Amino acid sequence: MVRRLAAIAAFAIGLVLGAAPASAQGSLTVYCSVLVEWCQLASVEFERKTGVKVTMANKGSGETFAQIRAEATNPRGDMWWGGTGDPHLQAAEAGLTDAYTSPLQNALHPWAIRQAQQSGQRTVGIYAGALGLAFNTEQLQRKKLEAPRCWQDLLADNLRGEIQMSNPASSGTAYTAIATLVQVMGEEPAFAYLKRLHLNVNQYTRSGPAPARAAARGETTIGIMFVHDAVAEAIAGFPVKTAIPCEGSGYEIGSMSIIKGARNLENAKKWYDWALTPEAQALGVRAKSYQVPSNRSSPIHPDAPKLTDMKLIDYDFAKYGQSIERKRLIERWEKEVGALPK
Repeated sequence: MVRRLAAIAAFAIGLVLGAAPASAQGSLTVYCSVLVEWCQLASVEFERKTGVKVTMANKGSGETFAQIRAEATNPRGDMWWGGTGDPHLQAAEAGLTDAYTSPLQNALHPWAIRQAQQSGQRTVGIYAGALGLAFNTEQLQRKKLEAPRCWQDLLADNLRGEIQMSNPASSGTAYTAIATLVQVMGEEPAFAYLKRLHLNVNQYTRSGPAPARAAARGETTIGIMFVHDAVAEAIAGFPVKTAIPCEGSGYEIGSMSIIKGARNLENAKKWYDWALTPEAQALGVRAKSYQVPSNRSSPIHPDAPKLTDMKLIDYDFAKYGQSIERKRLIERWEKEVGALPK
């Protein structure tokens, strides 16, 4: 906990510094949408390897996308690294990011290359992770509850106030959840489901990993999040297990993009190429992040979730990566679900 607070404090300083344009030679401003510990480690290692001074700001992918859009006429960031791929695709569609093809692209898994191709080379996959459920085994036993195995299980009356998920307005994880349910159930049944689920949700958090942390610590019984976030908590010794819903689930392709108008474009390209190397992608495990890396030669932790063992849907990144679709679904959720009384 002390280390986590120290890391957050260090990044609070970075956020203040990030308010000024990064125009000095040998510098780079990165908007980072992975866990703060991974952001910090990547910054340190990239500086050590290249000598480029990194200013890092840590926010969820939904918030980062909104910031990049707001700064479009006066970009203050150079690189957007990490976070769910849907908003990266939306930024590409809106012309907020620049096209770049790394020499390392052919070393990547096909799903990462497809992400680049779909975006016109304006973004690329750096990791993948499946959406699922995390539950605190001690809480389930104490409250005499069954472990959830399916999406429908989350609607049980005895789970009132026992579930936590993130808010789609700020979290790419939550948007992926909505888009997943729409693809699994159809849009009208999915929103009927989300309205019923609302009764059992105790909090909509700003960040996607927060429900996993809360479930691990017994602050909620069940969380909806990417399962690699819960695996990190289990490896740390917390009584948390995961499940991929029996009806099928979606997944994310965590991505990175060069911000259009970057003041430090050459350094942004250096980061882009470095971030696709096995060496850089191995930092995720060191930072207790257990996604599947995009470089085929990157090491994978033995406890990392295995996508091939999961029932995953054929997630339509082309459709749900569109700005208009994201805006429409989030606005519908805010009006029909988020505004409901508890």
